[in-house]
Amino acid sequence: MKIALISQPGEVAAPVKQRGSIGIWSEQVCRRLIPADQVVFYGNQKRGSSSPAAIALMDEGIEYRGVRGRLDQVLRPLRVLDRWGISNPQRPIFASTFYGRGYIGQIARDLSQQHCNIAHVHNYSQFVPALKRMNPQIKTVLHMHCEWLTQLDPDLIASRLHHTDLVIGCSDYITQKIRDRFPAFADRCQTVYNGVDPVLFTPASSPRFDRPPQLLYVGRVSPEKGVHLLIEAFCQIAPQYPGIELKIVGSEAVPGRELLVQLSQDPEVAALARFYGDGSYLQQLKQRVPQEFRPQVHFVGAVPYQKLSPFYQNADILINPSLSEAFGMSLVEAMANEVPTIGARVGGMTTVIRPGETGLLFESDQVDQLAQAILKLLANPELRRSMGLIGRQRVIDLFSWDRVADSLQKHYQDLV
Repeated sequence: MKIALISQPGEVAAPVKQRGSIGIWSEQVCRRLIPADQVVFYGNQKRGSSSPAAIALMDEGIEYRGVRGRLDQVLRPLRVLDRWGISNPQRPIFASTFYGRGYIGQIARDLSQQHCNIAHVHNYSQFVPALKRMNPQIKTVLHMHCEWLTQLDPDLIASRLHHTDLVIGCSDYITQKIRDRFPAFADRCQTVYNGVDPVLFTPASSPRFDRPPQLLYVGRVSPEKGVHLLIEAFCQIAPQYPGIELKIVGSEAVPGRELLVQLSQDPEVAALARFYGDGSYLQQLKQRVPQEFRPQVHFVGAVPYQKLSPFYQNADILINPSLSEAFGMSLVEAMANEVPTIGARVGGMTTVIRPGETGLLFESDQVDQLAQAILKLLANPELRRSMGLIGRQRVIDLFSWDRVADSLQKHYQDLV
């Protein structure tokens, strides 16, 4: 088979050190699909490139093909209509047919010369009909890493699902929501998990003794990720554990309100609007840390994927306090490192964490519950050790990139 993996606009079509979770998924899976399959990785050209045609680059068997998006740069400012509430919230600009049209139009034209069997699109449902128009023979896969399909206008989405041969959810939570919303397309919906490399993410070689506890958060620094809740919980428990540290690993990357907060029907997510428009979220977080605890709270910033494992190895607990989470990559990365996890009882995290076995769940937005969960694990090192061991085995059984690629390949084979 020959497969085209089509990145979201903004993802560079070249091997780079720093990618978001979807870019990591694409690149890790690509490397495992070859040599059995040919893989083309579509994205944007590197900044500074001026070629009107797709630029091709081969690396470790993956063909990267970068296109320009000049038309999209002209249209992108129209998203301000979404933020100002002028556009229909269920038919926002970013989900319209013309948004990303320059990007996907170039890919569709280039794809017609590549003889691919499958085109795999992430999140942007409007790309699927555009691909089919120029490549009617190709099988299309729409891969959802968020809840957009069930938040946007159902008639609009149904018209696009007619052109989609397979709909993938990154968790059972996402997949089931799509099936419930669009029962006519339920048989096209399947789950393919996000994953982790259990060789790269591996337990510490020596036990973590004779030092204060260390709590860890890994992910985007953004309101929906609930980092403000974690800081509040940390300040509750810090007096009981002198020297305890909290490391927040990840860069500030806040999606526009129209992409999440204005779409969500969850009142806790909608309430996050209070963090927009009053300085950066990162600065607001730093101001929330009392003076006496500031030496113990570390905002590490962005860390390349290949260099994340040592942060997990030095942690006693990984915490994901998100108010909206389709899967939770940091959970499986921690589990691979035999680190117990605490997550909010939302979205895909309820699939990843087995409460009492690999970690604990707390009700989202409930700081006291989060603090109690942290205290429970800190007080019980044997429970932490047991959760770590079970968690790593769960990763090997379900969430390794090899398992993910095998699952995806079976779905591809069913299509063709």
